[in-house]
Amino acid sequence: MTLLLMAGTAEARALARHLAAQGVDTIASLAGVTQAPLSYPLPLRSGGFGGAKAQARFMIDTAITAVIDATHPFAQQISSRTYQICTELGLPYLRLMRPAWQAGDGDDWRDIATPSQAAKIIPTGARVLLATGAKSVGDWAELAAGRILFCRRVDETAEGFPYDGDWIVGRPPFSFEEERALLAERQIDWIVTKNAGGVADAKLLAARALGLPVAMLSRPEPQACDHVETPEEALEWLARQSL
Repeated sequence: MTLLLMAGTAEARALARHLAAQGVDTIASLAGVTQAPLSYPLPLRSGGFGGAKAQARFMIDTAITAVIDATHPFAQQISSRTYQICTELGLPYLRLMRPAWQAGDGDDWRDIATPSQAAKIIPTGARVLLATGAKSVGDWAELAAGRILFCRRVDETAEGFPYDGDWIVGRPPFSFEEERALLAERQIDWIVTKNAGGVADAKLLAARALGLPVAMLSRPEPQACDHVETPEEALEWLARQSL
């Protein structure tokens, strides 16, 4: 078996460590979005494939026999494309996706299905922490009208911020204390974030402590395929494929 691990998340790195320890022949693939990605204990490729045909050719040329897709829950385009390629090639495909966040006592979350809905619930004049990733900053132009936005990104950039506001540069994870201090320093009124899921997120805990409302962008609908939520479950699935 030669496994293609679509990576880029904490779950992918944890799974990579298990696969390396077990000697599973694996190629990990990163989107190449960040300038200095965290290391993997596996052969690694980085960057886009160049489209569906090029990705299919890569998978054929490297004799891929199964795929575990552990990309971000909002990486809809690459996940959909990879699933389609696996279907066409007759390869087993698994989506490893951590559980979504659930609001708890003291949280003030407003679920939104699209970026445009944020502009309908966040009042003009608000100072907003846009924790949805620099790559998608262009999706929030409607929200930016009449509001001050601060957008998180991992890497420094010479690119000017497109709206009234600024970039905030930093690599997660962040502590509760760091997030609470940031929200207070920037006088944030609202947080906008994607429901990435996983362990309790420090910015959401800080929002709860400060009584700040959160506009929570819902996840896209997943593919109708095999799904698991943990690296351990992914290993169990993989063992069944090699029987």
